[in-house]
Amino acid sequence: MNILKMMEKVQEVQSRMESLQEDLARIEVEGVSGGGMVKASMTCQHRLNSLSIDPSLVTADDRGMLEDLIVAAINDAHSKAEETVRERTAGVAGELQLPPGLKLPF
Repeated sequence: MNILKMMEKVQEVQSRMESLQEDLARIEVEGVSGGGMVKASMTCQHRLNSLSIDPSLVTADDRGMLEDLIVAAINDAHSKAEETVRERTAGVAGELQLPPGLKLPF
């Protein structure tokens, strides 16, 4: 591939990456814990949008358990966001033919 074609490809991929970033800002994932008693919703850019706690947990005496469930729900949402990002960027990364182990900048 000559340098001109390579530069055109890089510009095309850069444009697609910008579009992908916009899409990821709109895609929402939900993490759950405690059998659905705690739910956290975030974008694929890791912006926490909402947190829902079952009312029965609010009256519980075990504050530590509630805190653990909140952390677990947020971590679950984070994992789902990361997986979505990996899935969405796989095609773009393949087009660049990056060396193994080299990641895109997000």
